[in-house]
Amino acid sequence: MLTDELRQAGATIWTGRAVGSIEKISDGFDVMVGDGRVTTTSLVVATGGKSIPKMGATGFAYDVARQFGLKLTDTRPALVPLTFEPGALEKLTPLAGVSTNAVVSRGKTRFEEALLFTHRGLSGPAILQISSYWREGDPITVDLLPGEDALDFFRAARQSAPKQHLQTALAERLPKRLAQLVGDNINQPGMIGDFSDKKLTAAADAVNRWTLKPVGSEGYRTAEVTLGGIDTADLDAKTLMARTVPGLFFVGEAVDVTGWLGGYNFQWAWASGYAAGQVA
Repeated sequence: MLTDELRQAGATIWTGRAVGSIEKISDGFDVMVGDGRVTTTSLVVATGGKSIPKMGATGFAYDVARQFGLKLTDTRPALVPLTFEPGALEKLTPLAGVSTNAVVSRGKTRFEEALLFTHRGLSGPAILQISSYWREGDPITVDLLPGEDALDFFRAARQSAPKQHLQTALAERLPKRLAQLVGDNINQPGMIGDFSDKKLTAAADAVNRWTLKPVGSEGYRTAEVTLGGIDTADLDAKTLMARTVPGLFFVGEAVDVTGWLGGYNFQWAWASGYAAGQVA
């Protein structure tokens, strides 16, 4: 669809040609492309961020922005799986492939979506979402029974089936392997009927407020987007043109605008490109 629209508009598509120097001239820009030179009145940089370098992603847009004196905010991988240190992984990796609905939070930011255990840590929509807000050294909190008070659940289980173990009760709500891990973390042996309210409260906290401390992320290799980029303060809000460089535009992921999962980043790419295209 996009290439058809380009051809209908009279555009020429060049591929496999590296962009070399970009120079500002009196009435526009002089751009080296491959072995040739292009002179243009407007230049739109729509090269994305650093995410998924195997697809060709680089920091090219940031280099151009720096060349022309635009400010950049720090970049980092976003919408990306989180990784853990070997000690934590020893417990988590047996769950690789297991998924469950959960609320994952960092500070006051929270997302209720699917959580997926991997060989390197945690993934799934809930983790990808929170990764945009997480920073190294921060813990995340996981609620494995979203919308349900685990203490009420355990009290009911103690009343209805006092001879079952905690893991057995949890397996009614969670995948069996995950219920076993949570039970091991709680480390309260015996039948649930013998648990005091104090023990049940501690167990409930481990379910509704499971605290984990990632050590990193999968990086740009798998990150769906790049957080940070060209400072929006240096771009016109309606046209995305650089305020100090007439005719120079930056759109899409290269700009410091990051959306949630669900098509928001695609929408930003199309919308910002359209806005620039109306005036470039």
